[in-house]
Amino acid sequence: MSKRLYIGNMSYATTEDTLSSLFSAYGEVVSATIIMDRDTGQSKGFGFVELADDAGASKAIAELSGKEVDGRKVRVNYAEEKKPSDRSGFGRDRGERPYRGGGRSFRSGGEY
Repeated sequence: MSKRLYIGNMSYATTEDTLSSLFSAYGEVVSATIIMDRDTGQSKGFGFVELADDAGASKAIAELSGKEVDGRKVRVNYAEEKKPSDRSGFGRDRGERPYRGGGRSFRSGGEY
């Protein structure tokens, strides 16, 4: 079964090809992805690598965590599953705000 690894503290110059070739020494690389900022297109400094087997993933964590890649000491861990978002709307959860009344205000005496 494949294992997904988190790679943090990466240099902005690190590419997906660099990750793929680095981790290929530990087994078959299923995927290598660097997370990019959607506005600037620049790397956010972290990414994910999926290896085909557990043993290779464990060995990669042991040997690559703290290793310098493109001038930065990377952090390598097992990736955690993404938690589903329970937020609704924009900003904070609307269900947690206390009710403050609503409707229109007639401060100036005029009609709306």
